[in-house]
This record gives sequence, structure tokens and C-alpha cells, in this order.
Amino acid sequence: MRYSLHLTFMCLGLFTGRMCVQGNRFNIEVGRSDKLSLPGFENLTAGYNKFLRPNFGGEPVQIALTLDIASISSISESNMDYTATIYLRQRWTDRRLVFEGNTSFTLDARLVEFLWVPDTYIVESKKSFLHEVTVGNRLIRLFSNGTVLYALRITTTVACNMDLSKYPMDTQTCKLQLESWGYDGNDVEFTWLRGNDSVRGLENLRLAQYTVQRYFTLVTRSQQETGNYTRLVLQFELRRNVLYFILETYVPSTFLVVLSWVSFWISLDSVPARTCIGVTTVLSMTTLMIGSRTSLPNTNCFIKAIDVYLGICFSFVFGALLEYAVAHYSSLQQMAAKDRGTTKEVEEVNITNIINSSISSFKRKISFASIEISGDNVDYSDLTMKTSDKFKFLFRDKMGRIVDYFTIQNPSNVDRYSKLLFPLIFMLANVFYWAYYMYF
Repeated sequence: MRYSLHLTFMCLGLFTGRMCVQGNRFNIEVGRSDKLSLPGFENLTAGYNKFLRPNFGGEPVQIALTLDIASISSISESNMDYTATIYLRQRWTDRRLVFEGNTSFTLDARLVEFLWVPDTYIVESKKSFLHEVTVGNRLIRLFSNGTVLYALRITTTVACNMDLSKYPMDTQTCKLQLESWGYDGNDVEFTWLRGNDSVRGLENLRLAQYTVQRYFTLVTRSQQETGNYTRLVLQFELRRNVLYFILETYVPSTFLVVLSWVSFWISLDSVPARTCIGVTTVLSMTTLMIGSRTSLPNTNCFIKAIDVYLGICFSFVFGALLEYAVAHYSSLQQMAAKDRGTTKEVEEVNITNIINSSISSFKRKISFASIEISGDNVDYSDLTMKTSDKFKFLFRDKMGRIVDYFTIQNPSNVDRYSKLLFPLIFMLANVFYWAYYMYF
């Protein structure tokens, strides 16, 4: 009984071993047939080296690029950069991947690890990432003549130097530059596949504050310490939409200036009313000026166009407040002058009476010396004035004339002239402002 069980186990072991050997052989054949059914992968197993570029040691690899701009999600003036999502497609020919036929095959993107691909990077990129949902957004396509198409979906934040001196009527020029990281011009040559037509999607973009005016492609050389590299440049111009800023800043500031002129039609005696209008408009302009700078860098040294306009408006609003201060002070001075004139007339009459009585008393006291003094025939020719007294007299006379020249004789004329001068000067300032920033 024990011998029969032992024999049974030996038979089962031999049968199972044979089946395993046949299964392994079948799997090897299937795997080999799968590899052979993928064109080019038999070359990978036959000495293909992904660490060596095509034409290694010979002519440089010609890499043709195309770009699709999917979106430009944000343009930041404070950080001076923009964020864009792009579809980057690269084409090159690798003779090691030539296979028979006239077809192309799209491979799993994970097989890119077994192929040589160019080390393209985005110049002046602050941060970039490759989309990974639901899998890595990459594409590999092989053509029978050895051409390889490698496509990526990338979101990148790229620096863009901005000139904000004409903000918000500015036009910014930004660039997207592509270059090889390690291969210089002797190994890799970048070209645009179809010139300007190699870039698509920019003309269809709808941005919040900008409009894409024009764009063009360039091929330049980048000379660095490690060599001379080919660089592809996409340069595009973004013109800011000024309508938003007109409604948000320019119109309110203009209305505040006009509101400050209302005080010219209010009586000088209405001190609370005119003071309230002046102070309110000044504070409102200050709030507008602070709000216009919240979205811009605090450390920039630009004097922007919007700052110039707000400065002009603030000057007119503050000038209207000063105008009332001058007019009111002049009216007070005029009232004080009238009071002083009345008091002076009374004092002159009293002084004349005192002088006449003094002269009469003096005549009576010195009549014993037989000297007749006639108040009407007194000779003052022998009396002289010291030089210092003459200088003081002339200086006071000149200063009095200067003060009288700048003294406003009629304070109501200040409001009358302001009603005409303030609007006229403000209109001229607007003409020069808009002409300069829109056409120069």
C-alpha cells in the first residue's frame, strides 16, 4: 500500500513538471511573438542604446517642434510671469527604429523609458509639471522610416519682464523659449516644423485683461560656457484692455474732480458745506490711489500712467480745497481791513484835536518871549531825517506795496475765476495725458 502511494506521487510529479515546462515554453513563445509584433523593439533587444543619440558621432539630430497653446491661465504683474498650458510635440528621425511597411504605431507612453528622447527644457521657467491624470500625458508614435513623434502636455510658469510705465495702457512682450539642456548645436538642432504655423491656439485665447495682438517664431543661438545651443523662441504681444480701468478708476476719479468744483458755487459764508466737500473728495481720491496699487508690486520703481492721472486728479481736488481756504482768508482780511479803516478815522480825528489843543497851549506858554508861532506858517526846512530812518521808511513802503499787490481786493473774484480756470486746465491736462500715453 505504501509502495503504491509512492508510485502515484512520482507519476503526478512527472506530469506536473512536463506541464510546467510546456507552459513556460508557451509563455516564452508568446512573449517573443509579442516583442516581434512591435516594430522597432527587436532593435532594442539587438543593441539599441537609449543613452546614445541618433547619428551618434555624426551629423546633429534635426528635431522639429510644434506648439499648441491650450490656455494662459494667469498673467501676474506682481510676479512678472505668466502661466500657460501647452501641448509640446517633437519629431526626429532615429534610423535604428526603421521597420518594414508604410504604417505607424502608437505605443504606450511608459515605453518612452526605453527610447532616446531629447532633453528639451523651457528657458526662464519658474516651475513646470507634466500632467499625470489619469496617466502621464505623453504620446509615443513610431513611423516606418524611423521618425519618432513625442508629445507632452505641460503646465509651466514662465518669467516675463514687463514695462509698466504705461500701465494700464501698456503692451507687454512675452516669450516662450525652448532649448536643449545638454546637447549643443553639434549634437542637436531645433527647428520649427512649419514656421509661424507651428504655433496654434494663441489667436483663439480669451484673456481677462489682455488681447493677443500678434505673435511670431524665431530660431536663435544661445552662447553659453558649455557650448553654442539652438534656441526656439515664441514671442507674442499682449495688449491690456483699458476699458476695465476706465470704468474702475478713471471715471470715478474724474467725477471726484468735478464734484470738488461744486464748492465754487457755494457761498463763502457756508464754511461747513465747503469744507465737507473738500475734505471728502480728498479722502476719496486717497482711497482710489491706494486701491490702484494693490495688484502691483510694492517694490517697483515705475511711475505708471494711472499714477500720473490720479496725481493730476488729486492735485485738482486738493487745489479746490486750498482755493476755498484762500478765498475765505481773503474775505476775513477784507472785513478786518474795513474795521481797521473805521477805527483809524476815529483815531485820526482824536489825534488832530489833541495836536491843535497842544499847539494852542504851547503858543500861550511861550508868548512871553515875543515869539509868534503860527500854526499855518511853521518852517520845517531845517528838520532832517537820519539815514537809518529813511531806509526803514522806504523798506516799509516797498513791502506795503508788494503786500497790497498780492492782496485780493475782492474775494468773490476767486470763486469767479476758479469756475473757469479749473475746468479749462483740467481739460487741457486730459488732452495731453491721453495723447501722450495712447500714441507715444
